Amino acid sequence: MQLILASSSAYRRELLQRLALPFEAIAPDLDERPLDGESPAALARRLARQKAEHILARHPDALVIGSDQVADFQGVPLGKPHGFEAAHAQLQRFSGQTVLFHTAVCVARGERRLVDLATTECRFLQLTDAQIRHYLQTEQPYDVAGSAKIERMGVALLERVRSDDPTAIIGLPLIALCRLLRQCGVDPLQPGAPS
Repeated sequence: MQLILASSSAYRRELLQRLALPFEAIAPDLDERPLDGESPAALARRLARQKAEHILARHPDALVIGSDQVADFQGVPLGKPHGFEAAHAQLQRFSGQTVLFHTAVCVARGERRLVDLATTECRFLQLTDAQIRHYLQTEQPYDVAGSAKIERMGVALLERVRSDDPTAIIGLPLIALCRLLRQCGVDPLQPGAPS
């Protein structure tokens, strides 16, 4: 069975490689803007499902994994900054505050759609302008929700992190994904055996 990751994210590809399952990655082309009144968690779930369904429509015999992460600051969804000024503004707002990162995963096969959500709570330090500028100039985290790459230098921005799924903050909740894969007959611990 063909396994496809519906993503262009290098971070998600690297995470999925940890499971040692053969897969290919195909980028979906979707409008990722939130709907009116849509909560950050609902947005993450919807986009993960739409990404999986978009690729499944072109590869109907495959098992497709879709994932999306949305930063949630005081109930408002925040996306990727795409540049220095937007990232600087995000991190200034986050200084001394708690930000939630909702990471949804969807496994789609045939008519089945299984969706799960992992939420990571990140408490940011009181950050100075000099600290923010140094971090942004060093990391250039413009392609990640919330401007913080916790798997790299971004961990220095934080006072604490709370999550039930440690890979969720990087972009793909592997504990949740393994659970969903098993429900679809794929066990990463026994990839050749029916489950």
